[in-house]
Amino acid sequence: QVQLVESGGGAVRAGESLKLSCAASRSLFDLNHVGWYRHTPEDQRIVIAYITSSGKTNYVDSVRGRFTISRDTRKNTVTLQMSNLQPADTGMYFCNSRDRAGEDYWGKGTLVTVSP
Repeated sequence: QVQLVESGGGAVRAGESLKLSCAASRSLFDLNHVGWYRHTPEDQRIVIAYITSSGKTNYVDSVRGRFTISRDTRKNTVTLQMSNLQPADTGMYFCNSRDRAGEDYWGKGTLVTVSP
């Protein structure tokens, strides 16, 4: 079992920044990856960024260069620094992890609202 707790959402204007944090109940080295997803109006969750147990990162094209995912392995925390936010970035953001057995875990989400 892995518990994930997100924090850091809020309401900002276009061009501003926010930082999201995801605290995991287990060591990040026990997990294949930890990532951030956004729930879309079409009722889908799309991956925004993820970081693997070895520290490799990947981003969806729409946020590359604006968002940075990082981790603190001492605190078992993964952070998503979001800069130059745009209205299209609005949505509920969820932290996800997959353990070595291939099981997925989700946090409860945190809302990001970006106004023009």
